[in-house]
Order: sequence, then C-alpha cells, then structure tokens
Amino acid sequence: MAKFIIKKYDQKYYSVWNDFVAQAKNATFLFHRDFMEYHKDRFEDFSLLVFEDKKLLAILPANKKDNSIYSHQGLTYGGLVYKEQTKQKAVIEIFREVLFFLNKNNLDKLYFKTLPSIYHLKPAEEILYSLFLAEAKLVRRDSLSVIDLQQEKTISKIRKRGLKKAISNELIIKEENQFELFWNKILIPNLEKTHHAAPVHSIDEINRLKSLFSKNIHQFNIYKNDEIVGGTTIFETKNVAHCQYISKDPDKEDLGSLDYLFHYLINERFAEKRFFDFGISNENQGKNLNEGLTYWKESFGSNTLVHDFYEVDTANYTKLEGILI
Repeated sequence: MAKFIIKKYDQKYYSVWNDFVAQAKNATFLFHRDFMEYHKDRFEDFSLLVFEDKKLLAILPANKKDNSIYSHQGLTYGGLVYKEQTKQKAVIEIFREVLFFLNKNNLDKLYFKTLPSIYHLKPAEEILYSLFLAEAKLVRRDSLSVIDLQQEKTISKIRKRGLKKAISNELIIKEENQFELFWNKILIPNLEKTHHAAPVHSIDEINRLKSLFSKNIHQFNIYKNDEIVGGTTIFETKNVAHCQYISKDPDKEDLGSLDYLFHYLINERFAEKRFFDFGISNENQGKNLNEGLTYWKESFGSNTLVHDFYEVDTANYTKLEGILI
C-alpha cells in the first residue's frame, strides 16, 4: 500500500489547495479557499490534504463539530476531490487513510456529502464505490431538478402561457452587478413571509463573493415599468448554471415574470452549458418534497437527479483493507 501523509489545512497551503482545485476533475469554485472562508467564523475548519511523498493527491473540504467531521457544512456539496490521473485503487487507499487518520484523532464519524455528477468534469464516482466498501450509511437524499440542455426540452403549456403574458406586459430582464435591490425588495421579504427564514448569504457576503468570483456569480432581475418584480441568483460552473436563489413579488403573481426570466436563461444566456440546475425542493433532510415547487421546475422540462449524504464510522477503515484481488 502507498505511503500517504495527511495534513490539516492551514494558510500555508492556500495556493497549493487552490491550484489543486483548479486541476481536479470533481471540483468547482465553491471549493476555493476564498469561497470556503467567507463564513469561517461559523465553522471550525478541518479540511484535509492527502500527500504521497510531496505530491498532493486529494483534498477533503471539511469542518469539525463535536466528535465528528463533516463535508464542509458551509457548502452546498462536498466530497473527496482528486484529479483524473487518480484511479479507483488509489481512491480506495486514500479514503482508507482518511478514515484511519480521523479515527486515530478520536473522531468517530465522518458525515460525507457527495458532489452531484453533473458537476463532475469527467466521471468521478470512485469515491461512491469506496463508500460502499466502507459500509457507509445513506442518511439523506435530496432531489435536484435538472435540465439537460443538450437534449430536447418539453415545456408545459402553462409556462408557454406565462411567457406570452410576460411579453404582453413588456417585462425587462437585466443582469446586475449589485444584489441589494433583489435582496431587500424581493428575496428577504419573501423568505420571511413564506418560510420564516433568511437567505443563507447576507448582502455583504454575496457582494464579497461576487467581487471574488465575478465570472461565476450572476444576478438577474426582472422589471415592470422600472420596478423589480422578481429575480434569480445564478452560480455558474464549467458545466452547470445553478439557481442559488429564486424569488418574485407575491403581489404580482400574474405577470409571467419567472416564466420570461427562465426562458431567457435556459434558451439564451446559459444555452451553451450542459446542465441547468434549479436546485432542490426538499425539506426535513430530504424526507419531504415540496410538490408545488417540484412541479413548477418540472414544467420547464427538468428531471430528477439525486444528491446523497452518508454517515461513515471512521473505525471502518479496516473494511477497506484486503479487498484488492
């Protein structure tokens, strides 16, 4: 078995980490340290780097809570990140060493969230087989509503009617560099009224992330007579346009605003992407499905792709020994 050295992340690895993320086959800009650390005061970082001699083979974005390690709880998705050259055998061995390292440090559980396959630059499910070998327990499954933009889309009649209504209402779409108008006029009031919740990102945080990742984070607002009536915040990766936030003025339901906006995003602005990801419609750790929200996303032509979360006993590193024949 290869000799691995595991290091906890600290600032001296900043450039090494980010360079690795840029070359990995299963990473996005969310794994860049500048993104991970915008809310570092909320999490005790426990990210790991796995070396063979002095060569970095894998990283694990993570944080520590009590006696457990989590795929970083400040990120939508996570996983063990590696390059195309890292094959199945090596991933099994690396994962074994990660579990052994955690167990040796008296950390009993690893809560591991995957990176949905649409975000892979090349197939990267070696870790799923390794989780199976380690007898990881599936503890949560969310359903993403995803459009494959390379396939023919089936749009419902109600969406087509909404589009015609929006055109007759002379709505205007604008891509903005500021988020205050959408946050303060639409998103915050709507989340509070509907879910008694607030956006995950404060206005200061999303503005800071936009300044750091200007090519990846976009705000689209839609207007009626110069008054904002809705919008969406998009996180763009190489293959995917992902809706981070979607909201509209509940008092202006019949304008066709979101039909118009998403017709433009899907068929024009992000038409060259491979996938358009509306995100999840789940609550209660994946055990409840918002039927109306799912139907709305499906009416644009989306289908379901799952996002899985696992619990692994770190003592199960032993189950990854002696399995190669």
